[in-house]
Amino acid sequence: MANLPLPIQKIIAQLRKFPGVGAKTAERYAFQLLTWDSTSLNQLADAFRSLLQEIRSCPSCFCLTSTSSCDFCDLTKRDSSILCIVSSAKDIYPIEETRIFQGLYHVLGKTLSPLRGCHAEDIDLQKIQDRVVSLGVKDIVLALDSTIEGDATALFLKEEMAHWNVSVSRLAFGIPLGSSLDYVDPGTLTRAFLGRQQF
Repeated sequence: MANLPLPIQKIIAQLRKFPGVGAKTAERYAFQLLTWDSTSLNQLADAFRSLLQEIRSCPSCFCLTSTSSCDFCDLTKRDSSILCIVSSAKDIYPIEETRIFQGLYHVLGKTLSPLRGCHAEDIDLQKIQDRVVSLGVKDIVLALDSTIEGDATALFLKEEMAHWNVSVSRLAFGIPLGSSLDYVDPGTLTRAFLGRQQF
């Protein structure tokens, strides 16, 4: 709305960057924020600032961490013989919620998509292979979305890993076609892990 004060317009413009948030929803959120007291608004601002200041990617697995060490790389708590490859760090948390996977993770950060400018050479296979060798990985689980991009990436990885002397499996297709892991309930994800097959 053109007559809104500029600070409100700026907040609406930022809120619209969230997935699924359109102009009306962003406007509703902005006006809701105006009802908050200064303490609550400062807490929200501090929480946003902490994302930049405290959250980083682990240099080994690329999972998110807020400490100097990565819990997902802790070999005293996790099985180094199995490596689960995901496309995004957010995919790890629904898997962890099932409590069925105790191995290590590796975040690709992207999936093959020529339309979005992501090609095979953009995936750092050497980093994965180095971890496989140094950790003694025997089993690789491809936990990628059941989408065209996820399928293409899984097929590419399977072909590249054919000579790595590791077992490669993919989550069973109990996961609905076209769905993202962060929308899959823990029960379905558990069955997908238990039912994974050689790929």
